[in-house]
Amino acid sequence: MATTDVTTTVRKSDRHHRGVLRWVILAGCLIVALLMLAPILLMLINAFKDPVTYSTSGPLALPDHLYLDGLKKFWTTVNFPTKLWNSIWTSAAVAVLATFLSLLTAYAIGIGRIKGRMWILMVFLLANMLPQEVLLYPLYTMAQKIGLANSGWSIVIIFTVINSAFGTYLLASVMGTFPRALLEAASIDGANNWTVLWRVVFPVVRPTMTVLMVFFFIWTWNEFFIPLVMLTSPDSQTVPIALASLQGDRMLDVPTLNAGALISLVPTLVFFLIFQRTLVRGVAVGAVK
Repeated sequence: MATTDVTTTVRKSDRHHRGVLRWVILAGCLIVALLMLAPILLMLINAFKDPVTYSTSGPLALPDHLYLDGLKKFWTTVNFPTKLWNSIWTSAAVAVLATFLSLLTAYAIGIGRIKGRMWILMVFLLANMLPQEVLLYPLYTMAQKIGLANSGWSIVIIFTVINSAFGTYLLASVMGTFPRALLEAASIDGANNWTVLWRVVFPVVRPTMTVLMVFFFIWTWNEFFIPLVMLTSPDSQTVPIALASLQGDRMLDVPTLNAGALISLVPTLVFFLIFQRTLVRGVAVGAVK
């Protein structure tokens, strides 16, 4: 009886400690969530605050009334619909093309087992570590020579190659663990390399490719430095460049800048909400496989 009582007491103590630990972890997660949401809440407050209230009360004060002139000013000043369309089509094109190119190159490295594949993967990995400042001059020179210095297609080509380096490294690592028996069975049935790629390999790596496509879209949408240099015409510029155009050397309209940031955040938020389940499913299925 004494042993049973001691065991029961120990179990109750363990449950109590686990319960306290869960509450501590939950409190920590709430604090981190609030810290992450703080910039967004600050942006919302200042997006609907007039410049006079911002100057007198500061960025933390609530607006006295709903100020919408900042949204209208940003929409008309930077020609936001044009910038929005440029960001959408370039980001979507990069996401599709970079994912498809990553699939082909990763198939050659991971399934084809070409010679020196480890060195090739190292080259792709090093390409992701190069700063954009190093690539800018040769990329701009090449874009000028082929007549794409002020075209959205230059951004599509550049970021397709840059993102496909990361995609190739990731997909090649996944394909390197692909069951060889399944590939040999497909070859015995008479399937060529193209058939093996689309009928055997593609269904398995499709969740990972979906995750890559979402990441490539968001990464390209947020790019600033290379598009700033390559796209000199206002009709070809993207949303991040439009936001930067609101900042002057001696004058800064903070409410309009916050309003522009709020409008620019909406498309990516909608995109993430649409593909949220696909993204989570892709990560989970890819981890299981």
